[in-house]
Amino acid sequence: MTATTPGAGDRFPDVELPDHTGAPVRLSSLTRPSALDRRLGFDDGYPLVLVFYRGWFCPRDYEQMRQLVAFQDELRVSYAKLAAVSVDPPAVAAAYRAGLGARWPFLSDEDRSVTRALDILDETEGEHAWPAQPHTFVLRPDLTVHRVYPGWFFVGRPTDGELRRDLREVMESFSNYRYEAWTAEAVERVRIPQQVWAEGAPDVGSSGLPVAEGVVIDFDRGGGNGTIRSDDGEEVFFNFTAIPGSGYRTLRAGDAVRFEVVDNPRGHTARNVRIVT
Repeated sequence: MTATTPGAGDRFPDVELPDHTGAPVRLSSLTRPSALDRRLGFDDGYPLVLVFYRGWFCPRDYEQMRQLVAFQDELRVSYAKLAAVSVDPPAVAAAYRAGLGARWPFLSDEDRSVTRALDILDETEGEHAWPAQPHTFVLRPDLTVHRVYPGWFFVGRPTDGELRRDLREVMESFSNYRYEAWTAEAVERVRIPQQVWAEGAPDVGSSGLPVAEGVVIDFDRGGGNGTIRSDDGEEVFFNFTAIPGSGYRTLRAGDAVRFEVVDNPRGHTARNVRIVT
């Protein structure tokens, strides 16, 4: 990478860095659309707020992080991602993160390769050599820079209101931003509205759709999505809304199920999923 600081409209490099646990994280893995989004045809992905900070020792950084901790729940319900980068080793970043009560990934550029390539290495620090100059980048899902905030002075760092404005500007162009996108027939064939089951579930196959049996091979209780391996070997995606009932419904890996097979542009999905007793 050539040493240059990306500005608005530039593509931020898709770097990979270890997080606070030491596990490698590539930036594009944070912004790519979820499994359900892809099934629904919503391929936009998620915006990312990427914060470069000087380190655990800086009081200005601590104040910014403290404000972001208060903002992290809003980012979660806004379907926006957040990550912080410093030159601290993962163990130090992990301790700093835990002390803050932060729940987003803290990435370690310990060898300073990314910080140097971005031309944001701080050469003025008298006690801790070669930290990063504070910068906050608001990135579109394809890692194009929407806005950058150089934060050498604390007043240059974005407020919660400024981040909310930036994220709204990014997301207004998304295919799923308007309510009407969620009422499309193709979407409701995968993410089934609760009122469909309001009068009870019909018998499996009564809709005229093909019927199959299989075994649940995984179910993400947090995301509400799972996969069934049908008896013919096909892996069929389903959202929890395909399970008749009310409220949040779950299944477990290993459950034997019978279901209707729905043909969708992104592959077969399951509907009217029932446990075989």
